[in-house]
Amino acid sequence: MIRVGVGTPRQTQIPPMELPRYGAERLSGIRCISTHLKAEPPNESALTAMAMQRLDALVVINITGTGFTRRGGGATGYVKEAYLAHLVPQDARALIPSTVLSGSNNGQSGGWSISPPLDLDDLADQDFLDLVEGLEEEFRREFVAQEVDADHDRVLIVGVMTDNMSLQQFHDTVAELARLVDTAGGDVLQTVQQKRSRIHPQTVIGEGKVQEVALTAQTLGCNLVVFDRDLSPSQVRNLEAQIGIRVVDRTEVILDIFAQRAQSRAGKLQVELAQLEYMLPRLTGRGQAMSRLGGGIGTRGPGETKLETERRAIQRRISRLQQEVDQLQAHRSRLRQRRQHQEVPSVALVGYTNAGKSTLLNALTNAEVYTADQLFATLDPTTRRLVIPHAETGQPQEILITDTVGFIHELPASLMDAFRATLEEVTEADALLHLVDLSHPAWLSHIRAVREILAQMPITPGPALVAFNKIDQVNSETLALAREEFPLAVFISASQRLGLETLRHRLGQLIEYAVDLG
Repeated sequence: MIRVGVGTPRQTQIPPMELPRYGAERLSGIRCISTHLKAEPPNESALTAMAMQRLDALVVINITGTGFTRRGGGATGYVKEAYLAHLVPQDARALIPSTVLSGSNNGQSGGWSISPPLDLDDLADQDFLDLVEGLEEEFRREFVAQEVDADHDRVLIVGVMTDNMSLQQFHDTVAELARLVDTAGGDVLQTVQQKRSRIHPQTVIGEGKVQEVALTAQTLGCNLVVFDRDLSPSQVRNLEAQIGIRVVDRTEVILDIFAQRAQSRAGKLQVELAQLEYMLPRLTGRGQAMSRLGGGIGTRGPGETKLETERRAIQRRISRLQQEVDQLQAHRSRLRQRRQHQEVPSVALVGYTNAGKSTLLNALTNAEVYTADQLFATLDPTTRRLVIPHAETGQPQEILITDTVGFIHELPASLMDAFRATLEEVTEADALLHLVDLSHPAWLSHIRAVREILAQMPITPGPALVAFNKIDQVNSETLALAREEFPLAVFISASQRLGLETLRHRLGQLIEYAVDLG
């Protein structure tokens, strides 16, 4: 016996972090016996604690409130009935009758089995070692089956809706995060949502919701939890300590996608810089391994240790990468000056990620840039020559059109800073072609997000022409709304090559207008 806890007639609190937690293929090695004064099966909170702590078994003994009377008064209760509960592997749940399972989703998602009422003789005959060994063998088999596909993270998404968000904005944000996770190579198993007036400072979500997330992640066999907002280093530590698996935020998912997509040396350079700038404030810790230097209480330690060593190494690497990004900026600037001396007008192709910019560049110039129905399919800017009719004379003229990195709502600041060499292609262009995916339900918010990012540029970009793409995938009502909201826009389908001739003529007018402004 390792612990005795005395609670109220309603419950006995089990400290959630006190008992050991093993991997997905093991139980904790601890059995819990709980006595209740009411004759009822184990309640949801007790079963949740059993699941979170991966107890070998939970035995609930119901005691009657009346019985033999001792000398001097007072009732001595006796055991009326008992229940045996234990976890059930995912694959084995389909074989168990739903009457002995507890949890939501028609009683089949809780991940545990509850026996019918037992008497003490039945309980005494139970071979617990045999039960635990059998369960762990099932868990181990399930765990190995999941490990076969270890390249794909099994992801639980957590979305938090605050008072300053509309329901549609929240759904769009969560749906976009699911697309990001899918693009990064993860499998989204479930989404947990919560509505709060304000974010909890320690865990983003409340304590009860953290337990729900931990139980859901364990039930589904998740190895990663992704939040729909940026998390502070302390929030990540608190959440990982309570949930028991890795926790990342939206920015880290985007950085991972950028790391996978970067092909050129410049792209890899900028992605590494963004990742290190994101990582640096998250290097925290205490104790022998990661103690801190300093001159005050709580900061003295055994000399320079891992924290300072790693932090200084990362700072040196950041300084070197920033110098290389500066050199990259200077190189791109010289290329632009050379083009400007040749008096070739330039247009930057901008838009929300997955709007179809690379597909349009291929359709206009046969550029053969990689395209895919994914977020951030291409990162490296590609410049090609395009022949368009002159706005006044109608004679063919050459312009340069550059495909730039896609934008996204609340683009991480570290990416904005690291990709400044690439984003300068936008600010230095004579004009912008703003491409919008009209088939996306949130196309209006995408336009606002792109304009907000353009407004943050250090140099005001040139005039812009809005082009709505994928018109072959939208209904007449959406088309009518877009024409009413943006009467000067162009409507095209890059993949079907619809409206491209009209786009070329409008680009000629845009260039003429930009030259007059310049």
